[in-house]
Amino acid sequence: MTFYQQLQLSSIGSKQWIQNADDPKEKRKRILIYNFKVYLVVAFCFAFVSIYSMLFGSENSVVGVVVLLAVMILRQVDFGIDKVHSIGIIFMIFAILAIGPRAANMVAPVPAFCIHFVCIMALMILSCHNVIMSNQSTFILGYLLLFGYDVSGKAYIMRLISLLVGAIICSAVFYKNHKNRSFKRGFSYLFKEFHLFSTRSNWYIRLALGISTAVLIGSLFHMPRTMWIGIASMSVLLPFSKDMMYRVKRRGPFNILGCIIFLILYHLLPSKIFTWIGLIGGIGVGYSAGYAWQTVFNTFGALYIAAGLFGLKTALILRIVANVFGSLYSFAFDHVFRMISSAIQKVMENRQVMGDQV
Repeated sequence: MTFYQQLQLSSIGSKQWIQNADDPKEKRKRILIYNFKVYLVVAFCFAFVSIYSMLFGSENSVVGVVVLLAVMILRQVDFGIDKVHSIGIIFMIFAILAIGPRAANMVAPVPAFCIHFVCIMALMILSCHNVIMSNQSTFILGYLLLFGYDVSGKAYIMRLISLLVGAIICSAVFYKNHKNRSFKRGFSYLFKEFHLFSTRSNWYIRLALGISTAVLIGSLFHMPRTMWIGIASMSVLLPFSKDMMYRVKRRGPFNILGCIIFLILYHLLPSKIFTWIGLIGGIGVGYSAGYAWQTVFNTFGALYIAAGLFGLKTALILRIVANVFGSLYSFAFDHVFRMISSAIQKVMENRQVMGDQV
C-alpha cells in the first residue's frame, strides 16, 4: 500500500493496517503515517474553517464546517445518477441549506416542524440512494448546524454567498473525482424509486419525522440548542434496528462522559490552552475508530461554544438533557412508528386482496 493510499484509510482501516504489520519496523512506520494523517486532517480542517470565517465573517464559520464535511463525503461517494444531474443535486441541497434553517427560525414551532420535515425529506431523497454510504448524515447534520447557528441581516447575505461558494467547491471536487463514472439513471429515478412502504422510503419518513418531532418537543419547552436534540435523533435513527440499539445505548452515557472530561479539563488546563479545546476534540475524533469515543470528543467544541453563551453549568445540563432525551425519544418513536406503519401496510394489503377477489 502506498503512502497516499494509507492516508485515505479511515481510523478503523488504519488501525487494522497497523495490526497486520509483521515487522516491528514496518509497524512503527505505519503508526507514524497514521499519526501524520490525523494531524494533517485536523490542520486542513482548521485552516479551511478559518479561511471561511475570515472571508464570510465569524458568524458563518459554521458554513465552513458544513462545506468541509460535504467535500470530504463527496470525494468518495456519488448519488447513483448521471454526473451532470448529480451536480444539479448538489446545488439543490445547498439551496435547502440556505433557505430551510433560516425559514424555520422565523416561524413558530409548529410551522417550523413542517419546514424541518419537508427539508429533511428532500435531503434524504436527493442524497441517500445508497443507505450504506450514509450521505444523508452529512447534509442533515449541516442543516441542523445551520438551524442552530442562525444569522440574519447582512450576516445572512454573507451566509447565502458562502453557501453558493460551497456548492461550487463541492461540485468541482465531485466532478474531478467522479467524472469517469457513468450512470444510465437520471434525476427522475430518485423519485420513481420512492415507494411508501419500501424499506428505504419508509426509513426516509421515519428519520425525517423523528428528527422533526424531537426538535418540535424541545422548541415547545423553550429549550435552547434544540439542534442538539435533532443531531442526537439523527445519530441513532438508523435503518436497521440492531445498529440503532447499539447507538442508543452509547449516545447518552458517552455524552455524559464527554461532559465530565470537559469539566475536568476546564479546571485543569490553563485558559490559553483550554481555548483550543475544540481542536483537541478534533484530534480525539481523528484517533477514534468507534462511535462511542467519537461521541465523547465531539462534545468538546460544542460545549465550549455553549459555555460562552449560557455559562458552564447550564451548557453541561443542556448537552446531557438534549442527548439523553434525543436518543431515548428516537428509540421510542422508532418502535411506535414501525408498529403503525406495519398496521397501515397490512390494512392496505388486505384491501387490495379483497379488491382483486371482487
